[in-house]
Amino acid sequence: MSVLKKKKNLRILQPENWSGKPQGREIKHLPVGTLVQTADSLDYDPARLQVVTERAPDSREKDDLLFAWKVVKYVKSNAIVVVKERQLIGVGAGQMSRVDAVKLARQKAQETGHELSGAVMASDAFFPFRDGIDQAAEAGITAVIQPGGSIRDEETKEAANQHKMAMLFTGIRHFKH
Repeated sequence: MSVLKKKKNLRILQPENWSGKPQGREIKHLPVGTLVQTADSLDYDPARLQVVTERAPDSREKDDLLFAWKVVKYVKSNAIVVVKERQLIGVGAGQMSRVDAVKLARQKAQETGHELSGAVMASDAFFPFRDGIDQAAEAGITAVIQPGGSIRDEETKEAANQHKMAMLFTGIRHFKH
């Protein structure tokens, strides 16, 4: 302990002093330490969703997008879910890249015989590149809901517009470890 006390900006936490779960926090004990993260409370107002593409989602798409947004919260990051008619038909989770998560969700939906044409997609975090949107469009997905916030948001919006997809930004990121 004396060696650690010499380090600048180091905090030493002693778990035996913790009493219960800290308010608004999730705690995961790992072999190499402890992960403390803000709990995902899904506090969002559907009226505050922002249409960021030329085309807004129609009522069926919007209903499916809201359902997908609720579902993606419970999937391990990098999470992609594909929904059609309020049914979860494809999931891509825990991938190193978001485009791989899209590919996996697409593959899982197709393997189980689901038609992707007209389906919608939710992402727990922003798309860092347009390739995930391109993959979704190629599969027949017509609308996307995501937090936004990437330095390349304009590229993903442009991709959605080129594919005539609707895209909503939530401004809230889900992230489940």
